Amino acid sequence: MNVFISGNIASDALQALEENNISFTQWKEERQISAEELIEACKGQDALISVGPNKINAAFLNACKHLKVIALHSVGFDQVDVAEAKKLDIKIGNTPGVLSAATADTAFLLMLAVSRKAFYLHKKIINGEWKNYEPTPELGIEVTGKTLGVFGMGKIGIELAKKCAAAYGMKVIYHNRSRNEAAEQELNATYVSFEELLAQSDVLSVHTALTSETKGKFTIDVFKQMKPNAIFINTARGGIHNEDDLIQALRDKLIWGAGLDVTNPEPMKHHNPLLSMENVAVLPHIGSATEETRAAMSRLIGENIIAGLKGEDLPYPVY
Repeated sequence: MNVFISGNIASDALQALEENNISFTQWKEERQISAEELIEACKGQDALISVGPNKINAAFLNACKHLKVIALHSVGFDQVDVAEAKKLDIKIGNTPGVLSAATADTAFLLMLAVSRKAFYLHKKIINGEWKNYEPTPELGIEVTGKTLGVFGMGKIGIELAKKCAAAYGMKVIYHNRSRNEAAEQELNATYVSFEELLAQSDVLSVHTALTSETKGKFTIDVFKQMKPNAIFINTARGGIHNEDDLIQALRDKLIWGAGLDVTNPEPMKHHNPLLSMENVAVLPHIGSATEETRAAMSRLIGENIIAGLKGEDLPYPVY
């Protein structure tokens, strides 16, 4: 059995493949593999470990219908044509659960960095602009006792809510397609409508999947419904917010600040105006980027590939 890996991953999966006498070939170039190159690389392979934003769409799946299993190096699967994969009987697996704490940490980091203008003020030091002490310019805002709004109260949203409630006594509200009673009991979280979430949140953090319903959800009309002192956080998918509208909302002071670990497109251009705004913090999609989390993701990938090649049910299936 042969596996193609479209990028560098932690060694746990590689070791598992070797122990099961499964050969693998790995994309080693620094650039992202193109769609055409990915199809060519998967010829003669039995499985794919998809690393990065590869489009596992109908065109790819039909060109590579010989694949038995595709293991995603992510929990999100918005880049996959699931219906076509089902039709072709190609098993798709992901890495749920193991990255929840690390991603919640990133959202927490962004919340604090934005509230204290940390990235912007750090740049002033680098630029030699740290001058005399002045008590009033460029002040931040505090989050203690404020209201955290979670859009998508799944595992990551719950982890963030725990941290915010414990560290800063923040009240937790959330909006889902359906109520999360476990979160309500554990966190004393309150389910609200989307409109109430916008109106009441001091910090609004996005933790939903990118779907046809959530794509471009946060537009200028939505930002207008938020508090002028609100902080918008997105560590889910860049496509959930309209980036031009977010820039306008910040410039027009419709909201106070924004923290992003995901952008649209990715990677973000270095001249994007968000990068020079004092109330904004942007990270290069590092939500799960810890040694422990990437090792755990790699282990799940190995388990998915081995099960799929044996013709068994995947332990972590997308469908």
